[in-house]
This record gives sequence, C-alpha cells and structure tokens, in this order.
Amino acid sequence: MESVIYDVTQIQEIIPHRYPFLLVDKIVEVVDNERIVGIKAVTINEPYFQGHFPGRPVMPGVLITEAMAQTAAILARVSTDGVRPDKYVFLVGANDFKWKRQVVPGDTLRIEMKSVKKRRPLWIMQGTVTVDGRLVASGTITAAEAE
Repeated sequence: MESVIYDVTQIQEIIPHRYPFLLVDKIVEVVDNERIVGIKAVTINEPYFQGHFPGRPVMPGVLITEAMAQTAAILARVSTDGVRPDKYVFLVGANDFKWKRQVVPGDTLRIEMKSVKKRRPLWIMQGTVTVDGRLVASGTITAAEAE
C-alpha cells in the first residue's frame, strides 16, 4: 500500500475545489516539478451517477479529465517555484485525449501526471489514468496561472 503524502483535507488547502467537484482523494507520490500520482475512489454516491446513466452508472469522461487537471494543479502548487497562493490555476487546453475503458462505481483511479513544459503562465502536463493497472484515459492538459 502506498503512503499518503497529502490526504483530502490537505488537498483542500492546496486547491480550491470542494465536494461535489473535488475529484482527488489523496496524493501518493510527488517528484518536485516532475510528476505526481493522485488517487480517486469512485463510489455509487457520486452525484453524477443519478443521471449518467440510470441503471448503468458510468463516470463521465470529462470528469476523468477534470480529475487529471486537479492532480496537475496540485503538482503546480506544491512544486518549488510553483503557483503562488494568491493565484489560481485554470484549465485552458486538453489535447490528444483518449478514453479506453468505462469507469464504474467501485473503481479506484490512479492518476499519473508528468510535467512536460513550464513557461509561465502556462504549465503543460501529460497524464494517464489507470484502474487496476489497465489504461482508462490519457491526454495532455494545459493550465494557466491567473489572478
């Protein structure tokens, strides 16, 4: 079992997202300015399952992308010379995304994001999401620092 570097309470001190839109439960790995690994336990209690889809709950791909963006934002905040506390990190691009498998209640997302390029105010990170070692989604996130 991986040790927790940031739990959900600490994550809420790092990024502004809150329930029901906080999509990262814990961070289990951080390499300063390079990479981060986040975990999201998907439960039937997620509010989007009421309508996506009744009788066959599937996590929307756009929310998997958002979980990747939130994980990337945490890396941008906690890294040396990261985003200052008085600034926000906004998603400004999502490229080359592919969704390979459906995510259903009971799955645990492992979100791995790697820094590709940082040229202020832009941060570009490439990532993958897996469940039980099987690829669920991949793509590149571009975020911008802003006040």
